[in-house]
Amino acid sequence: MGKVLISGSIVAYHNPQDEIKSVIDAFLNSGLNCLLYVLDNSNNNELEAICSSQNVKYINNNANIGFGAAHNIALKEAIRLNSEIHFILNPDIKFNSEIIPILVARMKEDPEIGAMMPKILNLDQTVQYLPKLLPSPSRLLIRLINPLWRLFNKQYSQYVLVNYEDIELNVPSLSGCFSLYNMAAIKKVGLFDERFFMYFEDNDLTRRIHRHYRTLYFPSASILHGYGRGATKNFRLFKIYIRSAITYFNTYGWFFDKERKEMNRKVLQDLSEINHNEE
Repeated sequence: MGKVLISGSIVAYHNPQDEIKSVIDAFLNSGLNCLLYVLDNSNNNELEAICSSQNVKYINNNANIGFGAAHNIALKEAIRLNSEIHFILNPDIKFNSEIIPILVARMKEDPEIGAMMPKILNLDQTVQYLPKLLPSPSRLLIRLINPLWRLFNKQYSQYVLVNYEDIELNVPSLSGCFSLYNMAAIKKVGLFDERFFMYFEDNDLTRRIHRHYRTLYFPSASILHGYGRGATKNFRLFKIYIRSAITYFNTYGWFFDKERKEMNRKVLQDLSEINHNEE
């Protein structure tokens, strides 16, 4: 297959075959030299049948080891193969193959970019506000409880960067539903923290990368994401979410987090300059 320059990984857990196949085809049809890992956390190997391409490596973990832990298997392989850029792809996304080379070109033209995500749209084409400021306990509470959005609309809108969805921004928190990473940055800061079974592992990794690189929201390319907000609807997922939030704030600080304050301040300063230049 030659030298692998671009790699990617999907973590599956009893997902429909057609859902995974759609992501595989879109990624591999990009025209680039790509290798994709399908990390299957299911207790069966039914997805192996759709991973017949020589550019797809299927790994059945035979247990639900978690989002970050499964992706780390692929990231370790990507490091071994000297991949330059690695994509993290959710099963519940849809995208055109053409955006892969666009994203790769943007990252390769600027070595200071350590991580990047495109604009994420709902299936009805409305915007998902997934690039964010670093979370605080109060901001998470506002986001998690729907009625509080309206009560604290200004704080919520600022946290999720409403009104800046069409502007390229350097933000410290990117979503893991579709993101790409400069492997030099991964080698520098490390892999996903496996203490997070699910939720907050993307916040944690982006934050660590943001210390040394730009972590870029790039709205010139977009994808569709079937965003379910499972933690607000499923009690088991809600418990996992809360457990991960506790791990996150125990790591970085609950109310006294100097780094969070400084990183968020810098984003708000950049937004203020954008607003000033548009006046």
